[in-house]
Amino acid sequence: MPHQLLNGESASLKAAQLLSEHIYTYKSLSTRTTNVWGNITAQTVYSSPQDITSRLHSRVHASALVSSETLIAAIPNLYKLAAERTGVVIHVSAAKENASSDFADFSKVMAVRQSGLALLSSSTVQEAYDMAIIAHVVAIKTNTPILHFFDSKRIAAEYSSVQPVDLSVLNQLITAEDIDKYQSSQPSQEEPTAYLRYKQQTAQLESGLDVYSAIQDAMVFFATLTGRHYSPLEYTGHPEAEHVIVAMGAGATVVEKTTDAIRVQDPQAKIGSLKVRLYRPWSDTDLLSTLPTGIKRIAVLEPSVDHTSTWNPLFLDITAAFQTAENHDVDIISGEYGVDQLDFNPAQVRAVLAELVKSEAQIQRKFQVSALDVSSSSLSVVPTGTEQFILIGDEKLAIQYGEKAVEAGKNAQVYTVQVDGVAVSHIRVSTIPGSFLPSLVSQPQAILLKQSSNTVLTSYQGTALVFSSKVDVNTLLSESAKRHIGLNKVKVVSANLEVLGNDGLVSLLKSATSVSVPQEWANLSVGSHTQVPAVKKETVSALPVETPYLKMLDQVFQDRLEIANAVNSASVWSRDESNPLSSAPEFGYGKIVSKIQERARFIDIIESYIKTNKVEEEVYKVLSQWLIAVKSAKADTKSIHKAADAVVAVIGNNPAFDFIASKKHHLYSTSNWLIGSDTWAYDLGQSGIHHVISQGENVNILIIDTLPYSSEAAKEQRKKDIGLYAMSFGSVYVASVAVYASYTGVLHALMEADAYQGPSVVLAYLPQPETIGVNPIFTLKETKVSVDNGSWPLYRWNPALEVQGKEPFTLDSQRIKKDLEKFLQHENHLSQVTAQHPDVSRLLVSSLESEVEKRHSELKSKARADFAKLLSGLSGANGPPLTVLFGSDNGNAEGVAKKIATRAKSRGLQVKLMAMDDYPDIQELASETNVVFIVSTAGQGEMPSNSRELWKALNTLIVGDINFADLNFAVFGMGDSHYWPREEDAVFYNRPAKLIDAKLEALGANRLVELGLGDDQDADGFETGLGIWQPEFWKALGVKDVGAEDDEPKLTDDQMKINSNFLRGTIAEDLKDESTGAINEINGKLLKFHGSYGQDDRDIREERKKMGLEKAFSFMIRVRMPGGIATPAQWLAMDELADTHANGAIKCTTRQAFQLHGILKKNLRSTIRGINHSLLSTLAACGDVNRNIMITPVTEFPEVQPQIQQFGVDLMYHLAPQTTAYHEIWLADEQVAGNAVQDFEPLYGPTYLPRKFKIVIAAPPNNDVDIFAHDLGFIAITDDQKKVVGYNVTIGGGMGMTHGNKKTYPRPANLVGYVPAALGVKCAEAVMTTQRDYGDRTNRKHARFKYTIDTHGLDFIKAEIENRMGTKFQDVVPFEFKDNADRYGWTKGLDDKWHFCMYIENGKIKDWPDFQPKSGLKELAQWHKGDFRLTPNQHLIIGDVPEADLEKTKALLAKYKMDNLSFTGLRLNAMACVALPTCGLAMAESERYLPTLVGHMESAIEAAGLKEDAITIRMTGCPNGCARPYLAEIAFVGKAPNTYNVYLGGGHKGERLNKLYKESLREEEILSELNPIIKRYALERESGESFGDFVIRAGYVKKTITGTDFHEL
Repeated sequence: MPHQLLNGESASLKAAQLLSEHIYTYKSLSTRTTNVWGNITAQTVYSSPQDITSRLHSRVHASALVSSETLIAAIPNLYKLAAERTGVVIHVSAAKENASSDFADFSKVMAVRQSGLALLSSSTVQEAYDMAIIAHVVAIKTNTPILHFFDSKRIAAEYSSVQPVDLSVLNQLITAEDIDKYQSSQPSQEEPTAYLRYKQQTAQLESGLDVYSAIQDAMVFFATLTGRHYSPLEYTGHPEAEHVIVAMGAGATVVEKTTDAIRVQDPQAKIGSLKVRLYRPWSDTDLLSTLPTGIKRIAVLEPSVDHTSTWNPLFLDITAAFQTAENHDVDIISGEYGVDQLDFNPAQVRAVLAELVKSEAQIQRKFQVSALDVSSSSLSVVPTGTEQFILIGDEKLAIQYGEKAVEAGKNAQVYTVQVDGVAVSHIRVSTIPGSFLPSLVSQPQAILLKQSSNTVLTSYQGTALVFSSKVDVNTLLSESAKRHIGLNKVKVVSANLEVLGNDGLVSLLKSATSVSVPQEWANLSVGSHTQVPAVKKETVSALPVETPYLKMLDQVFQDRLEIANAVNSASVWSRDESNPLSSAPEFGYGKIVSKIQERARFIDIIESYIKTNKVEEEVYKVLSQWLIAVKSAKADTKSIHKAADAVVAVIGNNPAFDFIASKKHHLYSTSNWLIGSDTWAYDLGQSGIHHVISQGENVNILIIDTLPYSSEAAKEQRKKDIGLYAMSFGSVYVASVAVYASYTGVLHALMEADAYQGPSVVLAYLPQPETIGVNPIFTLKETKVSVDNGSWPLYRWNPALEVQGKEPFTLDSQRIKKDLEKFLQHENHLSQVTAQHPDVSRLLVSSLESEVEKRHSELKSKARADFAKLLSGLSGANGPPLTVLFGSDNGNAEGVAKKIATRAKSRGLQVKLMAMDDYPDIQELASETNVVFIVSTAGQGEMPSNSRELWKALNTLIVGDINFADLNFAVFGMGDSHYWPREEDAVFYNRPAKLIDAKLEALGANRLVELGLGDDQDADGFETGLGIWQPEFWKALGVKDVGAEDDEPKLTDDQMKINSNFLRGTIAEDLKDESTGAINEINGKLLKFHGSYGQDDRDIREERKKMGLEKAFSFMIRVRMPGGIATPAQWLAMDELADTHANGAIKCTTRQAFQLHGILKKNLRSTIRGINHSLLSTLAACGDVNRNIMITPVTEFPEVQPQIQQFGVDLMYHLAPQTTAYHEIWLADEQVAGNAVQDFEPLYGPTYLPRKFKIVIAAPPNNDVDIFAHDLGFIAITDDQKKVVGYNVTIGGGMGMTHGNKKTYPRPANLVGYVPAALGVKCAEAVMTTQRDYGDRTNRKHARFKYTIDTHGLDFIKAEIENRMGTKFQDVVPFEFKDNADRYGWTKGLDDKWHFCMYIENGKIKDWPDFQPKSGLKELAQWHKGDFRLTPNQHLIIGDVPEADLEKTKALLAKYKMDNLSFTGLRLNAMACVALPTCGLAMAESERYLPTLVGHMESAIEAAGLKEDAITIRMTGCPNGCARPYLAEIAFVGKAPNTYNVYLGGGHKGERLNKLYKESLREEEILSELNPIIKRYALERESGESFGDFVIRAGYVKKTITGTDFHEL
């Protein structure tokens, strides 16, 4: 479609016309349009801006164009739209009140940001059109109301070239099915009670609508159809930017174009910009992942003023994101622009960037952009060749010129502002497509004048002035303008400006006639010049804490506001010393009641006037209307005030109505408020609260609570819940709000409280730190925590709704306190009772201020004492008490603690055993007699995760806080003295135990025995230190030392397998247990044999713990599929399971298998059944058995692959477990007669293997399966006819090890000989059963086949295999491996079929905003006739594509960008394991971090000219080795959060182990170490020399020969 010249408002309306059934607006619509619904869009146009949101309703897809000035009044309607899930779109022009030419003001939009609507922002006129379409698409598809806003005046009034979207494209965005679904949706006829609604909400949280993703998906689909790409958060700039500016709206485009221009001048400038398009819902995760990781400072720019907060909203959201992520390294500052300025321009952006690089002492934390020093240096932001000029006095001509330019195929921009009362149009025209800079023209080619503006004329030096030939220049110009022209020798010409549209600017200037400037103009005197005062920074004195809420009251009620108490106090917390009682509620209440009674008498007098007919007709009429409005049950403030104005206008100065005139303030309604603090909550009976709310008068109470509910002080408070107390009366409006959680929610509650005819209580949260001073960041973070965990729930209780038959309770947050839930549950019960027995009195809801609370406290204490007795096992214990507390992440410390507790019980001690954080109260620790702490070490000397809260409480104590004189304590710590090898890191060794020991001593407790330290470096690990410490501990307690013979026998893994009855265990019973999302430890181990691991989301582990919830448990399922080959039907099955039961992604693992993550326990069985129904299986994908067999997926000679694939399948079936437990548990086959029919495992026996066993098959010259990393490998040998005649055999490879334990190591496999193909299966059985019988079953860390070989010797093991195989190995047949990488791109297969190997970063198949492989592969699988093959390096091959489908397949790959292989050699050869957040073993990130690290390294790679060179790089989150890191040329192995060991020197062919280069490096250290090596490699490498070979030759590391010398540096 051809471009059109539209402004922001008309562009959004044009899109809305196509996608709406009805439009409500205050702007006229020139045309009537057929919409996607097939009808003419209905239109309602209002004469002036007003609240038209009340016209919007469900079942009709309506839209509205409104001014932001109407939003505050519309808050109740916005909440209603959100609550009812009404899929409408409100387009908002964000303007400042009574300001016609300011750049923008988002203040009113920000005020409604928490109304429940999605907020979408546009930053150009084209975006205003496109975002309007996207908003309507999402609203229709998801029934979500959306508020789409843009700058007014900058976007709303700017005319710009817009590319419309054809109706056929819109019909793809919104299908007929979408329209039918929207039209058929009906709002619920029956409203559930609040309790049921809360329970439903809680149950549906995990499956709730993801509006963020819906908008993201709509943007992606829009891009595929139009080529215009958008994302919710869009970053542009240097990939390693240190300084970033965040903005939204037109200002974001100014920032983006300026930073881009700066980076053109200086490509190394580490700056960037982040444009916010989707503001609600907000995603912390998306924000943090979008921004560069090395960022140091952020400036958040906003065209808004929040009168209720020190900081603006977007700044607070971004700060909260970094605070939540516990990233305190990024400095964030706040800037305000545009609210009172005509323009926001590149020079100001440069000034902000200059502010970001200032020192800590100089930087301004909050600033006005207009007050910054603007650099005078030039910067070209507008494209070269752009025509730029200014036209003064004729906006219509300017728009016509722009329209002509667009018709001629050019790009145009026309923006008009009012200056000196004159229209000044800034015009740009260019042949280059794309949006222009949304700033005023700074370097015009000419200024065309039909009228004059002194401000404009004197602002541009040296610009030619073109006057209309129809005006007299001398008359038109002012004296100051003439003087400016004369002094600056400005060129002045005259021309016929009316031909501008036809001839163009260039022709106009050529035909212009020069005008002579009189010399005397330069000498004109125009008086003293006014100096513009410098912007002065104000020093703001500290404001009272309650100021934000008072400002909001003033904002909502203005002249109607009446605050009756504490009128002379500095704050509600500081009383008026001249009248100490003035802050009490009764004081203000008395004043309010007095005024209410006085107004009631006034109303009676007016009524008597009317009844006695003592007034003339006109006065009678207006008084009657006023009286009706006042006495109406549905009275509203607007109607009362309108009637009051009419009364005042009629009575005028008539002396007959002096009484009414003197009391005319009673004609108007006031909003009466009492302001109080949380001190009123300590004794409700005596504070006056009870008296005020029990009288039923129309009085509003605002109570501000400043106590941080996560603090220890809060736990000691005995405050009453005023909200529950007030709700129990049944006739009091109650709201609980928090300005830092929902600004809009506060405004809504205040308005509802005022409208309610009766007492209202609004509880307002504003937590403050204990130290003096306002700390907005503390308040923000504390509010977020308290709202999230339910300590401060957000809700509204409106009895007026109950009268209307509606539910009175509305929950505005996701979690509530137990007390409140119980109240709602009680109300729900009453609702059901009264439905059956209407005469049941509401008085059943009694006050919560009863003896029940006291009784509850007593029962709670008794329950705690009983529980302690239960733990102590007092039935037979009469010795001294002992409390055993442990802090443990990996279970070792917990195991020691349990052992000590068991031994103590056996000697009669009264024992309590628990994790440190399960200890109820730090105050009670002093009452213990003996306490022993068993603590391991996490990370860099950190406390284990289940000990941090108790340590935090203990560490804050000082001597005297609690008396510990009677407490005896002992501490045993567990750590690794070599885990952090640097000398300066020695302090991390056993640091938690040392801290606890020292702190207890400092607090006056008595040490039973010296601190014990267990060291993993000792011969027996921590057991060495424990053996020395433990006898002294028992001796100090005065009991006999208890030896290990009294311990409960440890259940070994072999015994567990025997007890399991061939892998059954109690898995089936455990799956039925709905009380937890996990399964027990033993079943968890058995579950691995069935192909699944139990996991939890470690990202939210701490937060859930604080909330008293169990971990976010889920399960990973791995599929057994030899060679990683799946049919299209199997692919579709996995795709569906990923969406319905997993986290939406398919993981291609390093073992050539599918993996699904995030499966809930309740979905585990149905997921495994679904996998089996597709003819795949999960049995033996994990566990102590032969696992999935890896096979080279595409061979150099196509004939070879089917042969080795069949060999792999034969091996799988021969070596698979034979137990029927798998079918019984997962596939509904019932076990016959209990254990009457016993399973039999012919190969494994009841104890299976000592550890996991891995087999791979390789076809030279490609070693993509890493043959030397596995227990058993087969290297295919072929004859001249490409027939596989036999295999070279490797044994004893393995990757896993343990940090700091040199007894564990990776090992490359040994090549032991050759076997004919016919003996392949028999050879595999012989090798596996040798490991079965000789593997170490006493120490799992030493149980892998590699250790079996090193323990017994290679010759012994080889001979044993030969004996079991019945023949000897033949000599190795020569072969050659060239690399261990995948073969990307197209390769020819058999029978004219083709294979395409595509790049999948780290094997994660999911849809991203700019890359959608999951959707693409799903579409492909619906018609693909070949197969899908997972590669050993986590990528994917589209296999066996017929020649006839080749072009069709290529087209689909291109459509979804899956054919893109334009990556560096480094990235193409990088691989990572999953690690965080789901892997329980992960010590650091891997999958989520490697792409970022590779990106940093690519700079050095490309600078060195190595972009195409293949360097194998691998990363794992722990030393377990899942991504086979120890064969990589560069490897990163996680050691602690953000910390990695770096290994160098692996063989490029996968034939040699690497070696440790440096320990415990963070990102900056990694790059500083590796970048010089990479540069040197590029300069000094020999011909054909790989990176791994070079680092050995250059002396960076020694060559590793075998596993036993891996640790020899």
